[in-house]
Amino acid sequence: MSADAARARGARELADEPARRRIREDLRTTLVVEAAAGTGKTTALVSRIVAVLRKAPEEGGGTLDRIVAVTFTEKAAGEMKLRLRAEIERARGDAASGPAERARLDEALAHLEAARIGTIHSFCADLLREWPVEARVDPLFQVAAADQAEALFDQAFDAWFQRTLNDPPEGVRRILRRRPRDGAQGPRDLLRSAAWRLAEHRDFTRPWRRDPFDRERAIDELLDRLAALADLGAEADREGDYLAQSLRNIDRYLAELRRREEVTGGRDHDGLEAELGELARWKEWRWKGSGKAFGADLSRAEVLAQRDRVKVELDAVLTAASADLAACLSRELRPPIEAYDALKARAGKLDFLDLLLCARNLLRSSRAVREELNLRFSHLFVDEFQDTDPLQAELLLLLAADDPAETDWTRARPVPGKLFVVGDPKQSIYRFRRAEVALYEATKARLVACGASVLYLSTSFRSAPSIQEAVNAAFAPLMQGGSGEGAASQARYVALEPFRDDPVGQPTVIALPVPRPYGDFGKISDFRVRQSIPDAVGAFVHHLIHGGRGAAGGRRWTVTERERPGQRVPLEARHICLLFKRFQTFGEDATRAYVRALEARRIPHVLVGGRSFHDREEVMAVRSALLAIEWPDDELSVYATLRGPLFALTDDVLLLYRDRFQRLHPLAQPDDGALDLAVEGGARPLWEVAEALAVLGRLHRERNRRPIADTVGGLLDETRAHAGIAIWPTGEQALANVLRVMDLGRRFEAGGATSFRAFVERLEADAERGEVAEAPVVEEGTEGVRIMTVHRAKGLEFPVVILADPASPAVHQHPSRHVDPELGLWAEPLAGCVPAELVERRDEVLRRDREEAVRLAYVAATRARELLVVPAVGDARPGDGSSDGWLDVLHPVLYPAPRDRRSARRCEDLGCPPFGTDTVLERPARCEADERDAVAPGEHTPMAGSHRVVWWDPSTLDLDREPEAGLRQQRILQADASGAGVMAGAGAAAGAGAAAGAGAGAAAAAGAAAGEIGQRGYEVWLEARQRAIRDGAVAAIRVKTATQISHEAATEAAAAAAGAAGSTAQRSGAAGAPRADALPVISFEQTAIAREGRPYGKRFGTLVHAVLAEVDLRAGEDEVRTVAAAQARLLGAPAEEVDAAVAAAVAALEHPLLRRAAESAARGACERETPLLLRLEDGTIAEGVVDLSFRESVGDVGVWTVVDFKTGSDAGTAHAAQEAQVRLYVQAIAEATGERARGVVLRV
Repeated sequence: MSADAARARGARELADEPARRRIREDLRTTLVVEAAAGTGKTTALVSRIVAVLRKAPEEGGGTLDRIVAVTFTEKAAGEMKLRLRAEIERARGDAASGPAERARLDEALAHLEAARIGTIHSFCADLLREWPVEARVDPLFQVAAADQAEALFDQAFDAWFQRTLNDPPEGVRRILRRRPRDGAQGPRDLLRSAAWRLAEHRDFTRPWRRDPFDRERAIDELLDRLAALADLGAEADREGDYLAQSLRNIDRYLAELRRREEVTGGRDHDGLEAELGELARWKEWRWKGSGKAFGADLSRAEVLAQRDRVKVELDAVLTAASADLAACLSRELRPPIEAYDALKARAGKLDFLDLLLCARNLLRSSRAVREELNLRFSHLFVDEFQDTDPLQAELLLLLAADDPAETDWTRARPVPGKLFVVGDPKQSIYRFRRAEVALYEATKARLVACGASVLYLSTSFRSAPSIQEAVNAAFAPLMQGGSGEGAASQARYVALEPFRDDPVGQPTVIALPVPRPYGDFGKISDFRVRQSIPDAVGAFVHHLIHGGRGAAGGRRWTVTERERPGQRVPLEARHICLLFKRFQTFGEDATRAYVRALEARRIPHVLVGGRSFHDREEVMAVRSALLAIEWPDDELSVYATLRGPLFALTDDVLLLYRDRFQRLHPLAQPDDGALDLAVEGGARPLWEVAEALAVLGRLHRERNRRPIADTVGGLLDETRAHAGIAIWPTGEQALANVLRVMDLGRRFEAGGATSFRAFVERLEADAERGEVAEAPVVEEGTEGVRIMTVHRAKGLEFPVVILADPASPAVHQHPSRHVDPELGLWAEPLAGCVPAELVERRDEVLRRDREEAVRLAYVAATRARELLVVPAVGDARPGDGSSDGWLDVLHPVLYPAPRDRRSARRCEDLGCPPFGTDTVLERPARCEADERDAVAPGEHTPMAGSHRVVWWDPSTLDLDREPEAGLRQQRILQADASGAGVMAGAGAAAGAGAAAGAGAGAAAAAGAAAGEIGQRGYEVWLEARQRAIRDGAVAAIRVKTATQISHEAATEAAAAAAGAAGSTAQRSGAAGAPRADALPVISFEQTAIAREGRPYGKRFGTLVHAVLAEVDLRAGEDEVRTVAAAQARLLGAPAEEVDAAVAAAVAALEHPLLRRAAESAARGACERETPLLLRLEDGTIAEGVVDLSFRESVGDVGVWTVVDFKTGSDAGTAHAAQEAQVRLYVQAIAEATGERARGVVLRV
């Protein structure tokens, strides 16, 4: 809340006015203030400081030099100083201020810049610089920024890792055997991340427990269980049964494992541990099949129960192994942390954790320091107290203690009135930074026990009352505090009280439906929701800014701003914020699709704190250029630089240059004569390549003799990249990102850089890890939709808030972390391994994770002033357990009761376009729901709360907008063309002696004509592009297998014979099949062998075909058996199938037809397994493989015999299909050879 807003309340009595008055007047009592979102936490704190400055020390007051105010960020500290100055100025002019008060305020204003208002880290740094000897730190120490600290840690880790690879300890050895999954970190990066996590929490010194665990025995016994389970696969009645297939897959894995162990001569338990982890993730564990019976004496339920038992045992072994490995790693990764501390000491650096640790230890160990500080500081003010970690709480309570002899912060009693803390446990969302609600509640309880009072601020000056009503209804039931175990892990809800009025003629809460939420199987799919909602958000933002397609009079949406709460202004892009739970989802950038949707509609936007810095085109271009500058022999980087946006040379020119000079090398000196190749228009493309390479060569030679930022700047100047990038669709952000690379170079040098190469390597390492946030170009008034995470947005407010990525899960499947400050224990997963302490508390930690997810949604929802937009699925049923997204907690305040889903009020009077009747744009044919199941578009009363919600109609949005890339550049180039025309026209007029006005008019006309030509050229190109896309979507060549065509022909023939329409033979399915009357009759023959009782199925048929394709046509039974055995091993065929295949093949070889084929083979006139292609009458290409074909001479004429082997049935449509298939083969061979051909279907 701003001070102006607070004063604007006038005569209106606030619901929490007594608490606000006590903050200003009760200066002799320690106060803990819980201020809900938008109630003015900082305003209350500043008002308390001003009240203290007004009073004399004997009245509970103090002077500015004896006050410490601690904030969460440097930015917040700067804003607090500005607000404090404004409030002091206002207090000085207050008529109620007497001369003594005014004098004290004048003194405070004169010394405001010396006030200790800053972060806890800056305060600790000041203490350490004042007492370096007592704190045992370098008197000239420097604070290492986050990137500098990580650079030092990388140096320590790299040295340790290289040494460790020579003889890796057990934990490292086991991690090295793990193969990264798609997009996941490799073993080295896993170890590095794990070591860094331990370094960040090195003040928690309690080692992780390593329980006794015989890993080798557990794995061996598990493999026995898996083998017994796999054996059940052979009992299945049906070969294609899904449950049986899952068991056979396990059997294949075990068979492969046995073969490996036979080769290596032993069992590799480290590798098996990693492989079993992959095995546990197989989707086949969920395959169940159908039917009650599984085998002759086995029911499906019995097999499923046994498989589930084995899966539980597999998970238990992996969990125990994971805990064992986590404890092992926590010990083995201590050496790089110790090396990191040594490097910091040698460099005279302290990281942020060092500041807290050293300051805490200083206060603990030195009574003299405690006494000095207790006398020096009379008042401590702490903002955002819910975000305080154990170290910070200990520091602050020791400073506020009434007894300097006390060293235990849990027993310290603050001096009455000395400590003032303000926070909101409902906004505690920084558990990953050690801030726990349990710690906050425990500290608050200690302060209350020492005489502190707790005050609650509930009047929110930010949100519209209806938004507050929705927030209260959604979160009050979920934040109950409670009693019993874990009671302190969740905040107790304090309802928001209204201050302002709802806007007139506009909705305040909107449910934005997902247009296409269904997957291919007719179910609502998180994947489809992620695909569909970004475009809907982009279209909705476009509607908000531009008034929609049906709005009259331009912009109809207006908002108020924090600085001008009483004035409504037209809604602009800068008023809108898209809030994400996180920017990374399953390793992918969650913002990318939203950015594309905004760019397609030419909506400016600013990504705040994104981690996609190195994925941006402009950054990749600069990084590639820096690689080419440092390593000119790296031809791939050189090519990428020349081909990229900095030089934009075409492939044909680069290929021509490389063909003439053999390589692209910046240091090469090509002959001028060889470069002198002119093309149409007089251009000399080889000179362009040579000049670009020369630029890279000059920068390479100078790179180590000039600052890094100068090298980057020289590259940008030589290529005029500033101007080129500035006209990109997102030019401001792109240019800021390029300049950020220069800034990174300056910071790298300031931190003690060793060389240009070290900087380039650092950039590459950061790119691999996805580190470095995008350039912060956001300032007040900057145009563009804000895109940020909830954590970044905390403390901010926006007129319009759209909550994004609704399918992002509320919590992870595995617990996040367990912290016990009293025991000095911090337990979290390391390299994917969960320690035993965390496993034991899994349910408790997951409950705390879910409680934090609720608080995160609360913070997100309370950022909105005028309009809160929440994505939703019109067909979804809240509370049915089908989804677990982070926004599901808002469903009760969005969805109407089931009986009211179709009862919606028209809302054109709220500035909405006319709505239809459905909130789902598309449903697949397999979907069971229809329009009657969806929430109807319009205004509804939700299940919880008395507010109203507008459900938007997605059909009114301009969806599926194609990006309009290049239009911004086109307008600028048109302006350039017009300018050129003006100059040309003026020159022509002067030469002809014409009037200047006539010349200018002609020039303007020429410029306009140039612009029109450019526009028409673009339209012609766009039309050609769209036509090419349409043509490319249609197959130029249709290809069908001979089997497919023959089955279609047989099916249609059967339908015609059964009385179907006689024209079916002309339908498209078999339109290309040859006419029966145009081909000879196909004969059917069979071998002399009994077929009753022998094996059957696809595998048996494949085995027989393989034997007849490989065996010599004059072979005996022994040779046939040898070939059959080899083929059976490839197919996994059992012995009975091998015996039957041998008998079938021998009988076939004895058939007269194959004896004739053997004679032709001796003459070289026999082909086996021959691929064929045949173009049919309708243009379809038929493809197939002929089993056997041989040529014989009948008189002077050559005749081909085509033989197709069959092991299956010849009844019904199978007979007709076989005949049609062989006819295709006969036709193909006849057309290919120009000779007669006939066909035989030989049943073997």
